[in-house]
Amino acid sequence: MKATLGLGCAAGALLATAVAVPVQAAAPSYVALGDSYSSGVGTRAYLDDGTACQRSTYAYPSSVAAAKGWSLNFRACSGATAADVTSSQPSALSASTSYVTLSVGGNDAGFADVITECALPAWASDCAGAVSDANAFIRGSLPGTLRRLYASIRSRAPKAKVAVVGYPRLFQGEDCNAATFFSPEDESSLNATADLLENTLRTAASGAGFSFVDPRTAFTGHAVCDDPEWLNGFSDPVSDSYHPNRLGHSSGYTPLIGPALGSTSVAATPSVLAEARAQGPALASQQRAYAARDRTYAEKGDYAPQP
Repeated sequence: MKATLGLGCAAGALLATAVAVPVQAAAPSYVALGDSYSSGVGTRAYLDDGTACQRSTYAYPSSVAAAKGWSLNFRACSGATAADVTSSQPSALSASTSYVTLSVGGNDAGFADVITECALPAWASDCAGAVSDANAFIRGSLPGTLRRLYASIRSRAPKAKVAVVGYPRLFQGEDCNAATFFSPEDESSLNATADLLENTLRTAASGAGFSFVDPRTAFTGHAVCDDPEWLNGFSDPVSDSYHPNRLGHSSGYTPLIGPALGSTSVAATPSVLAEARAQGPALASQQRAYAARDRTYAEKGDYAPQP
């Protein structure tokens, strides 16, 4: 009897100890969707993931995930249109997805071609015509395209907090690049198109119940040719042209994302950036599983003018 009692007490003590051990919750799932403005084109350091998506640990999704301790599925890819996102990226979403960011629309409007046209000398350029065509698409076709995409995201991730991420204005009235010929009028027109795109994205996001990240104020004073410049001008390699650089992601975008997802703002401190870089091999391995489908559109690139 005493032996039995002793064994019972010991078993009870072990059970109590086991119950007292805290269970570590799984990290919230964060899926980054979209185009080159989310993948990190322009930061000039990209994951070796078997694609031309040019995903970077210096891009805001990596910094936000590192700062928050979120589990990142980094699906954003250079060259992506809304159709590409719809067909190739939402498979990463599920009912357990907690957070989603998305930047898309610029490629749909053909903004790379518009920049290419406007970068030419005036005698060889129809900048006004290219801008007019882009504006007509943004007003006419893009809203419906966005509504369908946003509905697809919501159906796949019904509980997620979703933030649609917009684009900054590229110019502040000067062109310091010898290979391009943007006039002040060209720059004003391009900025007005950026504003139209921004307002269209905001309206569609609101209609879907998503939050919207407007980076234009944050990037004021840091456009192409400003000091410090958060947006690359005409660059080598050319694919990095007219994209946020590392400062654009760390100081421009990163602080805006947390609040848009219902969380606190984060700063891309040296320790956060170091943690993001440390996650690079794991992210590259993760994205190789999607490489075959990503190759179908990533090679076309975006925002890469060829004056």
